[in-house]
Amino acid sequence: MIKAVIFDMDGLLIDSEPFWRISQKNLFSKRGINLNESDFESFMGKRIDEVVAIIYSRYPNQSKTQAETAVEIVDGVIKLVKERGLVLPGVIKTLESLQKQNYKIGLASSSNLRIIKSVLKKLGIESYFEVVHSAQFEEYGKPHPQIFISTAKMLGVSPSECLVMEDSFHGVIAALAASMKCVAIPDTKANNLKRFVIADKVLESMEDFSISDLNN
Repeated sequence: MIKAVIFDMDGLLIDSEPFWRISQKNLFSKRGINLNESDFESFMGKRIDEVVAIIYSRYPNQSKTQAETAVEIVDGVIKLVKERGLVLPGVIKTLESLQKQNYKIGLASSSNLRIIKSVLKKLGIESYFEVVHSAQFEEYGKPHPQIFISTAKMLGVSPSECLVMEDSFHGVIAALAASMKCVAIPDTKANNLKRFVIADKVLESMEDFSISDLNN
């Protein structure tokens, strides 16, 4: 039986994936590096330090360290969150419903904790989450399952009692590897949407979500 619901953040609670694209594209274009949509899609769900490491492996002669570059990208995303961040459809309704039904609610994001705090404050949804956890504190990010396993432990439940809400394929893999049920709500413009069939349920929007469909 499901006792806890763990949410991803970027692209699920807030349409922040474009902010990551803008921040990364602006920074690297100034260095003569042009990233395309295929690059950005492959980065979804990964920690920013891992993304920067991938880019540096392709373009190693950079004037700044990977850590400095990651900080600049995070700063750019936070600025955009504050200026343009909006909660996605169905999020508030879903959080309110789960809270009323006494489910434990956690957040497990690949984003830096500074971004997580900025998003939750901007959207005004901090109070719904019993646990907020960032993959920056784990040895490995998604698609490794550790972030979800750690979040379940913080919530005081077993992985098998958790349902994960995800929008990225890396996140879905991580959730299933953690022995958790998973609802995928991928970007409808993403390539290869058929691969999300591995999730327990695939929805077009969180407005379509009902936990009763999975809690058996």
